[in-house]
Amino acid sequence: MPMSDDSYASPDDGELQGLVDALFEGDPGRVVSKIDILMRADIDDLSDDSREVIDLLPGGRFARGRLCDQLNSIITAHGWGFSHGTVA
Repeated sequence: MPMSDDSYASPDDGELQGLVDALFEGDPGRVVSKIDILMRADIDDLSDDSREVIDLLPGGRFARGRLCDQLNSIITAHGWGFSHGTVA
């Protein structure tokens, strides 16, 4: 019996999407700093693997689109797509 694609998903899959959603909940036009992102990651108790992605973000301020682009670039560059998926 073939395995579904979900069988390859990491337990961390979706954590980064949840982080992005929480950061911009109620204000999609908001701009967040890396400190805001790190604090939210602590509040959400993200896994070490997800924290590694966040730690690789450059300093600065991010609108939702730019943050997603940065996270997706980090995920893709390190070949972590299977474990983290992508964010939007």
